[in-house]
Amino acid sequence: MKSLKSTIEQKPIIGWLLFLITILVVFLLGLLASSIMERRAEASFVNVPQVTLSEFEPRNELWGENFPREYQSYYQTADTNFRSKYNGNTMIDMLEEDPRLVVLWAGYGFSKDYNQGRGHYYAIEDIQKTLRTGAPKNANEGPMPSTCWTCKSPDVPRLMEEHGVAEFYKGKWARLGAEVVNTIGCADCHDPKTMNLRITRPALVEAFEKMGKDVNKASHQEMRTLVCAQCHVEYYFNKETVEGAQYLTFPWAKGLTVEDAEAYYDEMGFSDWTHALSKAPMLKAQHPGYELFQQGIHAERGVSCADCHMPYKSEGGQKFTDHHIQSPLNNVANSCQVCHREETATLIKNVFDRQDKTIKNRDKLEELLVRAHLEAQKAWELGANEAEMEAILMGIRHAQWRWDYAAASHGGSFHAPLETSRIISTGITIVQETRIKLARLLAAKGFDEELPYPDISTKAKAQAFIGLDMEKENAEKADFLENVIPVWLEAAQQREDSWDVVRN
Repeated sequence: MKSLKSTIEQKPIIGWLLFLITILVVFLLGLLASSIMERRAEASFVNVPQVTLSEFEPRNELWGENFPREYQSYYQTADTNFRSKYNGNTMIDMLEEDPRLVVLWAGYGFSKDYNQGRGHYYAIEDIQKTLRTGAPKNANEGPMPSTCWTCKSPDVPRLMEEHGVAEFYKGKWARLGAEVVNTIGCADCHDPKTMNLRITRPALVEAFEKMGKDVNKASHQEMRTLVCAQCHVEYYFNKETVEGAQYLTFPWAKGLTVEDAEAYYDEMGFSDWTHALSKAPMLKAQHPGYELFQQGIHAERGVSCADCHMPYKSEGGQKFTDHHIQSPLNNVANSCQVCHREETATLIKNVFDRQDKTIKNRDKLEELLVRAHLEAQKAWELGANEAEMEAILMGIRHAQWRWDYAAASHGGSFHAPLETSRIISTGITIVQETRIKLARLLAAKGFDEELPYPDISTKAKAQAFIGLDMEKENAEKADFLENVIPVWLEAAQQREDSWDVVRN
């Protein structure tokens, strides 16, 4: 076998080829090394902390100095220009869109005011402005407990750490008006030292414990959903857990389905309010987004909330999670099309098709529920007693619980369209069976006519129908916003100005 030297002497061109190949390899290796060094230098620069963050630092702008890309993308949640076929991030008066809701919530705060939720940027502003929180003049007034602040701000874990969880849940909402001022942000989900995802709301930890699970054993992918599940869930305020506290609790002890939560509430005899017309002991679904999501195909495939609502993006050679939390319909390329290869128009049509079919049945259930409340009211007027009404009122309660569970789930008709449709269909069945009982009772009382459907074609007409004085409500709220909120904000600014900021 000839040596390489002999081969090159006989065929010099081989030597030149080897020389050029060597030069090319060295050149490419140099580029690779340069790229690696450049990326390391970028990473080193990007990740140099500018501020030392305390354990529960609530001010998002300070986190933004250390993580500018995430911070800048997060503040895009201030954008309110996107409106899809159903909702979006614009300010939509849902009672004006669907005045039947006023009657369904008669006697409850939602009949006064219910707006489509905007981005996290507006969490504090929106809870201050809603009529549901009233117009308290001092720390001991108002219709809502301090627990209502729980999901609105990174000031909450700070206060829970300072005063204790149960203590936080005590007293009125206005008591913490000057303390809870920073909107939903970084400290709600991240450890300031490691930036790992963490749970900062004890209700989720406690709910897992009651199901025999340890939330601390969740994987990183699971945590990308669980940090959302701290708030986007069904919950209630338990007054029996700690004396004097309205303790935030998730009704998961029996499971995560609508029937599981219903059985939980029925067993303990819990109700959110008594309906002003029918006198039924009602349940108000909050926003069981996590529970319904768990019943859908995306959860079954291991997809997290963040995969669709906070997809990864690249900027300046850096890959990071887009904290512009929004509807995937406004970001189809980075959310849906990462997995689905269909055209944008096709994917959006798929979503709307599911929503159209679900909402059509949901609207029918609303109409039937309005009729059931009015028929129950008529039965009381004709002298029905509690024994005669017991099964009827429970039927109204169960039917409206299913409607509200589907309506309040924020995306349930897409997250779990089959389950959402099943819930609504069972609600229709229950309310119709209840109305049959009502018809028999009304006939026994001498009334065999059809009750006329009220003129509730606008929010104003519906609110007048159930007896609300909205002029008074709005005037009191305007005074509160003008004279109370500025005092809260001034006190909060003075407190935060006194905090030390350690810059590196």
